[in-house]
Amino acid sequence: MPKTLTTVAFDADDTLWHTDRFFRLTQAKFAELLADFTEPDHLEDRLLAAERRNVGHYGFGTKGFVLSMIETAIEVTEERVPASVIAELMACGRDMLQHPIELLPHAREVIETLSKTHRLLLITKGDLLDQERKVAQSGLGDLFDWVEIVSHKNSDTYTKAFHSYADGPDRALMVGDSMKSDIVPSLSVGSWAAHVPNGPAWVLEQAETPTDNPRFVALSSLSEILPLVEEIG
Repeated sequence: MPKTLTTVAFDADDTLWHTDRFFRLTQAKFAELLADFTEPDHLEDRLLAAERRNVGHYGFGTKGFVLSMIETAIEVTEERVPASVIAELMACGRDMLQHPIELLPHAREVIETLSKTHRLLLITKGDLLDQERKVAQSGLGDLFDWVEIVSHKNSDTYTKAFHSYADGPDRALMVGDSMKSDIVPSLSVGSWAAHVPNGPAWVLEQAETPTDNPRFVALSSLSEILPLVEEIG
């Protein structure tokens, strides 16, 4: 009897490897550098506002984050931010872009196991060069049948991926940590979706949990993916 599920797609950042914690560490450094100019809470709000404005121009990822920090530093200091602070922010960005990949628990086991039985897709968003570096350094790239790097994720992203590289959305499962980018849009085109959070969700990645969708599954760890795939059949 044919399998119900033939394809499993994965998000990358904070689903298979750590990313968000490096952004948080850099943001803490940002607050430290600007401590003489504004309160931390105010700075966080201003940075988030800059990220909202800029995501449509720069996309998601380290480069857009660094540019938003620099823009915010100029704004909150009324253009008096020292050049040394700008230089440090740029150095933070380079450090983030060069940081070694750290796989999340169970990531390798899950990908290696599923690669023997299912078609695997990696659907990730962000800067092309940075994402390609992460995929290469992860050691998992060769286990995927297709890697798709996009600037944004929406229903069209999953429609194209599941029809081009899978047997349609109804026979695919999307696994990710972002409710807004991974779960809601993949469910909207008819696939299964497993939400595996990795710490608090970034404000721009939050969305209402689709608890009324029968194809939505909330998991606490990647280790639960293998039993889920077996259960779906």
